[in-house]
Formats: sequence, structure tokens, C-alpha cells
Amino acid sequence: MQNLINRREGLLIQLAATQDFMKGSINCVCCLCGRAYCICTKKSGNKAYRLTYKDSKQKTQIVYIPRKRLKEMKRLLANYAKIRTLIQKIIQTNIAIFRQG
Repeated sequence: MQNLINRREGLLIQLAATQDFMKGSINCVCCLCGRAYCICTKKSGNKAYRLTYKDSKQKTQIVYIPRKRLKEMKRLLANYAKIRTLIQKIIQTNIAIFRQG
């Protein structure tokens, strides 16, 4: 039982260490400049990145991501996936502690 408690404490420390995270997904969209005879009307256009997520009322929200901050946003989303995995491990450990307790 002490082994499970130590494992849970270690997982909680890992969870506390991951502070910056973001929930959602990144979408790449093509946008046009609006000029009638621009080359972007013939080609794919410029790429813009957006974060899509659901708010507390389950309404879809969209946030523009500047290209220079795209790498940072990908890191934040990866941290969220890590947190979800850690929470699942903590839940499983708590179930095991409860069963033994």
C-alpha cells in the first residue's frame, strides 16, 4: 500500500510541475489578401493558424495564433495531453489504494 501512495505522490509532483497548458486543437486555414488580381487568388494563399476550443458553455471559440508563437502553442497542447495522461494514472492509483484500503 505504501508503494501505491509513493507512486501517487510522485505523479502529483509531476502534475504540479506542468504549469503551462492549453486545451484545444490547431487548425491551418488559407486566407486571401482581398485584392482582385493578386497571385494569392490563383494559388493556395497565405496560411493562418487558429486555436479551436470549447468554452464552459460548450460553444466553439477560435483564437488566432501568430506564426511566431505556433511552436509555443504546440508545446502547450502537448503539455495538456501529458496532464490528461497523468490524471488517468492518478485515478488508477487511487482506485488501487481504495481497493486495498
